[in-house]
Amino acid sequence: MKYRHAMPFGAEPLPGGGVRFRLWAPGAASVTLQLGGAGDAQAASLPMQRMSGEVLLHGFARDASSAVSARSVAEGWFECIVPEAGAGTDYRYLVRRSGAELVTVPDPASRFNPWDVHGASRVVDASAYRWRNAGWRGRPWHEAVIYELHVGAFTPAGTFEAVIQRLPELAALGITAIELMPVAAFVGARGWGYDGVLPFAPHAAYGTPEALKRLVDEAHGLGLMMLLDVVYNHFGPDGNYLHAYCPPFFDAAKATPWGPAINFDGLGSEAVRAFFVHNALYWVEEYRLDGLRLDAVHAIDDDSPQHIVAEIAQALRDGPGRERAVHLVLENDQNQANLLARNDDGALCTAVAQWNDDFHHAAHVLATGESDGYYAAFADEPAAKLALALAEGFVFQGRPGELRHGRVHGEPSAHLPASAFVAFLQNHDQIGNRAFGERLHALAAAPRLEALTACLLLSPHVPLLFMGEEFAAGTPFLYFCDFETELAAAVTSGRRREFARFAAFRGEAARARIPDPNALATFEASRLRWEECAEPAHAQRRALVGELLRLRHRHLTPRLAGLSGASAAHRCEDGLLQVRWRLGDGSSWRLCANFGDAPKQVAATGGEGTVVYASRAVRAADAWLLPTDAVLVSLHDDHGRH
Repeated sequence: MKYRHAMPFGAEPLPGGGVRFRLWAPGAASVTLQLGGAGDAQAASLPMQRMSGEVLLHGFARDASSAVSARSVAEGWFECIVPEAGAGTDYRYLVRRSGAELVTVPDPASRFNPWDVHGASRVVDASAYRWRNAGWRGRPWHEAVIYELHVGAFTPAGTFEAVIQRLPELAALGITAIELMPVAAFVGARGWGYDGVLPFAPHAAYGTPEALKRLVDEAHGLGLMMLLDVVYNHFGPDGNYLHAYCPPFFDAAKATPWGPAINFDGLGSEAVRAFFVHNALYWVEEYRLDGLRLDAVHAIDDDSPQHIVAEIAQALRDGPGRERAVHLVLENDQNQANLLARNDDGALCTAVAQWNDDFHHAAHVLATGESDGYYAAFADEPAAKLALALAEGFVFQGRPGELRHGRVHGEPSAHLPASAFVAFLQNHDQIGNRAFGERLHALAAAPRLEALTACLLLSPHVPLLFMGEEFAAGTPFLYFCDFETELAAAVTSGRRREFARFAAFRGEAARARIPDPNALATFEASRLRWEECAEPAHAQRRALVGELLRLRHRHLTPRLAGLSGASAAHRCEDGLLQVRWRLGDGSSWRLCANFGDAPKQVAATGGEGTVVYASRAVRAADAWLLPTDAVLVSLHDDHGRH
């Protein structure tokens, strides 16, 4: 079986042979197609023709409640059909701007840029890869146990092919979904991926498009979902040429931390919106991905009748989502529960889930006692806040008088199912944004971390582990990049300046100890060392995670289908956290964890319940005694009575 997503822009191989090249360049006086790479003696230059009439941007209505056209006036569109071109042809565009100024640029819709983001793009025959597991139809969201990884730092080789070799052991551990940090092409050889500039091109240092497809294919063969982190709120600071010839792509009146905002709602925004809608469809259809995680949607400024996030959700739902399970997950600092809403039939309105920073922050304060920065809002009664996050999702739900950063924050979330929240103790941000990239086990006592891990993996929320977390990796995960000259110096100094507000880094000498993001050693220090798994302490941690996931899949996951909102009760007294959820089959699930300083008693489960997990807890007659950091989890066939 072959899969290909057709697009109105970029290089599209034609059924009868040849390639259609198309570029939207409304700021250009003329565009020339240059075939061949740099120094290619066979290179040819062909003038591109201005298109007239209309361009079909997509085959679906932008908003079902309006009459917005799926077409765009062809102003600024250039096209060239080359019968001799085909898969493997390298090409660039020579754009002539007003005043006869010339700029050579890659294709912004390039499917592959083997020579870095400043070099030539390459034509890809998307339908050439033959899928071995074409019958894969995905997995329901409630079965998700997510493993986030960075392709470059996950293995010594740092490639898609190398990730494949590790998939069987992750599946055996109990992982059901792999989430890749962004792989869209960015400048240099190494980086987190959030500075991507060619959203359709897999980063060449990781491998070819075919290698990424092979990774997805092999994952599906093991029953693993594959999710991808995508960035639709900005482009990176180096390698983004759209400013040079496509002014309508940005709105200079809207400022962001990365410069002018992407134009999602102004004049010319139809083509801009189509660019990102097609990008979402492209990854899901052409690469058979099971879903996307949209980075920082709170940073997307869009006042359209239908927000771009909602349009992407609709396109996925009405397209590949009709044939298989496709999941859209958000990162959203605004705690907007409305984006996670279900209708009366339980169908999604927009996204299936959101990364829940509130859960993380409360758990982190419990683990470390830290109260700097955003942890300050969770320093007061963190166990109670963790109980609230477990029961209702968000801690900050827009309640009057409950302020975060000096203002009311968030929306009510108790009506949402627990599966609407992705919970985690660690992720790339929460580790990598620390000055020295310390993982949580380097900051917290082992008993406390074990208790919090049980709360994470044995709650109905969708759990996420960051690569290496399962074996308490000894390597940090630092912020790293590969910029040059002035930009490299600015990023390094800016990184160190960020920490000046912390007492430990008030002095210049202290800040100078923070690793240089551009240094190769910073990246190398962040690579996992898989040989650690054989060491006793790391093996013990991995065994704990494996056992908790086996308990989850045996006792909890089969009962999560049909889970509804408003199904949890919670309380927390003197550090004793107790939460009880009504599950989809009518049974209930109880979690008790003692984060207080003294032992606590809780009622025994009795004949109506089954103890699923009891760590450090001691049975005493008709009660359980929970010393500090003890966890008790039980299943009750009581049809949800609280």
